[in-house]
Amino acid sequence: MIPIYTNIIQGNRWLNQYCGKRPAMACVLGFTETGLHPNISAAGATPHDRRYTAIADAECLGNGVQPHPKYPLPPLHVGASPTLISRAIVEALEIPVSIFNAGLPIPPATPHIDLDGIPAQCLSTGAAMSKDNVNHLFHQGWQWGEKLAETVEDSYLIIAECVVGGTTTALGLLTGLGIAANDQINSSHPKCNHQQKWNLVQTGLQQTDWYGKKIVDPLTVVAAVGDPMQAVVAGMALSASRKVGVLLAGGTQMLAVYGLMQCLRNQHQWGNLKQVVVGTTRWVAQDPTGDTIGLARRLQEVPLLATALSFATSHYPQLQVYEEGYVKEGVGAGGCAIAAHLYCGWNQAQLLTTIEQLLQNYQNTAQL
Repeated sequence: MIPIYTNIIQGNRWLNQYCGKRPAMACVLGFTETGLHPNISAAGATPHDRRYTAIADAECLGNGVQPHPKYPLPPLHVGASPTLISRAIVEALEIPVSIFNAGLPIPPATPHIDLDGIPAQCLSTGAAMSKDNVNHLFHQGWQWGEKLAETVEDSYLIIAECVVGGTTTALGLLTGLGIAANDQINSSHPKCNHQQKWNLVQTGLQQTDWYGKKIVDPLTVVAAVGDPMQAVVAGMALSASRKVGVLLAGGTQMLAVYGLMQCLRNQHQWGNLKQVVVGTTRWVAQDPTGDTIGLARRLQEVPLLATALSFATSHYPQLQVYEEGYVKEGVGAGGCAIAAHLYCGWNQAQLLTTIEQLLQNYQNTAQL
């Protein structure tokens, strides 16, 4: 149920080490005005909806399905929000969840930790965030990585994200770090909008005075063309990896964070990347309109894992469309499914039943 696509030896070692262990989960939320461009993302049907996607996802992840949420899940073009997958699993397995606001326009209506960050401007400005804000967020992530590592002891930490437009800022980060990633990125669309993303990235990078030169500080790249989540997760994962395992739960966005971590490790000898894997869904890993596996290979040492979860036999069309390439991933959905396989040995049928039950509950509650 957990295919390993790259660095198979280290990936198997990681899975064997944490088999049967219950993890804790951190979900880091951020916002970038990049996500407001028309059709840049399917994580919300309109730009207005996309302002609230991460806020609504956090409320559902933290509070569960409740009548009359303050911020209802926004309508997607097609498909159910991946936060329903994550919530179904953490609820069933009683996985502790910490939610972090790295920079949202509005705080989520669920208990969370405010990291005192601010939303990012569009990466096309070449000045998405101030360097001071990025440094602050990195150090906040580092401190929380230490704290969270103490709560899981001999287990591992799932680190998830929710950033609408985040695959575009991931492309910006990777490109700025000198890692060729164009045409390898995923998106929530069934066919990735590579050219739109690339145009925005090129516009932003050309506003800087260092693009094409050797960059001394990788966090400078985050400030120019990144988003708030990236700095927090890099700090959190590097810090936690010194003591426990880390599962970066996501696809393109977490591969970009891993690339950032590699650069920081090489410069400062921070963290233990042998304790870190990237875990996603097979819809991302096998996306024919991107090249997730090829991107992971460019990063050389990263083990890329995926859940074999399938919705092909689901009774719900909102889930079936995942098999057509819609949505694919988000809010740690793939990482949570991997945790269910590892911790409880859940198979496909158990996962599907648990997710469908929560979706049915969500539909029933939404009618109240």
